[in-house]
Amino acid sequence: MYIHCTAKELLILKTIAGSAEKLNLPAYLIGGFVRDKILRRKTKDMDIVCVGDAIALAHEVAKEFHPKPTVNYFKNFGTAQIKTDEFEIEFVGARKESYNYDSRKPEVETGTLVDDQNRRDFTINALAISLNENDFGELIDPFNGVKDIELKNIQTPLHPLQTFSDDPLRMMRAIRFASQLHFTIHEETFKAIKENAERIKIVSGERIADELNKILLSSKPSIGLDLLYKSGLLKIIFPQMVDLVGAEYIDGKGHKDNFYHTLQVVDNISHKTDDLWLRWAAVLHDIAKPVTKKFEEGHGWTFHGHEVVGGRMVPKIFAKLKLPQNEKMKFVRKMVEMHLRPIGLTKESITDSAIRRLLFDAGEDIEALMILCEADITSKNKQKVKRYLENFELVRSRCIEVEEKDNIRNWQPPVTGELIMQTFNLSPGRKVGNIKNAIREAILDGIIPNDYDAAYSFMLQKAKELGITISI
Repeated sequence: MYIHCTAKELLILKTIAGSAEKLNLPAYLIGGFVRDKILRRKTKDMDIVCVGDAIALAHEVAKEFHPKPTVNYFKNFGTAQIKTDEFEIEFVGARKESYNYDSRKPEVETGTLVDDQNRRDFTINALAISLNENDFGELIDPFNGVKDIELKNIQTPLHPLQTFSDDPLRMMRAIRFASQLHFTIHEETFKAIKENAERIKIVSGERIADELNKILLSSKPSIGLDLLYKSGLLKIIFPQMVDLVGAEYIDGKGHKDNFYHTLQVVDNISHKTDDLWLRWAAVLHDIAKPVTKKFEEGHGWTFHGHEVVGGRMVPKIFAKLKLPQNEKMKFVRKMVEMHLRPIGLTKESITDSAIRRLLFDAGEDIEALMILCEADITSKNKQKVKRYLENFELVRSRCIEVEEKDNIRNWQPPVTGELIMQTFNLSPGRKVGNIKNAIREAILDGIIPNDYDAAYSFMLQKAKELGITISI
């Protein structure tokens, strides 16, 4: 076997080979599994291409497993899938493809292994391993994909202009692989991406979002984000991010390049968390700086309110990028709106009241917020970074101290709106809200402790001030 497989993987491949032999169908392991095995990367997806009926092969293979897995198949596409405890195995018949200019959906014809390898996106994904009895385990590498893996090089098997024109999503896949694998895109291949960038407009937003998310989940997302910018793709799919590019100077005073600052923040946060949505918060934390930027005489550049404006931009950006309009989006918006709060606490004496309000507003997301804020500390001055991080440790310790004392995170008021209405025979409305808000503010400001008796007494006092009497 050319690639090193575990005993379990080898058993599965031999099972597939035996089934293919029964049906007299030449079969090959192809694509990402072969690439990742050469790279010593973990992988669980096996792609099997056969010269003939892939659905029949999948059903024959399924018979060999105990218990027998379900075969999910798509007759119109001639593909099938089997899922085991550890692997997902996809079967497809060898094919050749041709494309119409205004669509990335190909015209498909039955083909040979050569045809199938020709239609692959990159040389590193066109590698095949024979599963046939006469040459089981032999590598079939017509485009020197192994050499490109050694050179960490991404290029197309055929001419890149044709490859990307046929299926423009491949442009984003090239950049995604560069980001995931820390590979370099071949000069001619990258030139073709730039020349074909406008073709990305025929690709669905959902497919683009999927590639963006994979880039963001790579170990160093800045590689992919920078390539998206330099290729011209980012301007088309996410223009608000391109607006961050560049620094402007007036009277010798300039601001940092917020695009490359953002890329550094995303890389910083990627060292701390695999949470996709917290990484999106890093991407969007300064997204409103271009629209809030002003130059103030004697002071310099300001971005007042960029966190609030940025929060309002999040739902529209998520909708445009076909990202979920649900709690994930709300979380990202919350992080964008709050990302200056802990930083502000490092610049002033930290009162219990300020800490209580931070804990109350952040709730369960306080740790995520602190991770984002720490990632936002970027400077070439290492001493400045060190000083800010030390201040953050002070904020963290004070948060723990106040939380243990006041139990304010995810706090629910000791006196409910229902109790206020019942006590004073009130209907829902402004009076109830005024009393409830006054109790909340008193607790957050430390005027009264966070317990029922104190809150109830304060409620009676506040109602009296408002001229509201107890219902008898």
